[in-house]
Amino acid sequence: MNIKVLDSVALARDLPEYGLQKGDLGVVVESYEPDGLEVEFVEASGDTRALVTLALSDVREVGAHDMLAVRPES
Repeated sequence: MNIKVLDSVALARDLPEYGLQKGDLGVVVESYEPDGLEVEFVEASGDTRALVTLALSDVREVGAHDMLAVRPES
């Protein structure tokens, strides 16, 4: 994976402690060697839902054919 700062990523697993679900869209705001990322997840209002430090294995690149969706707050 070639993920860098400001890339959009999709969450690869649920993070219930943050109210996040697999597939939620986030933006990489920092990268840590060798495989760490700081990812911000934002609500439709523009408010930050969570700022989480994750491993590369916790996210996936967003593909050109991925569908975006809106889900109610869980």
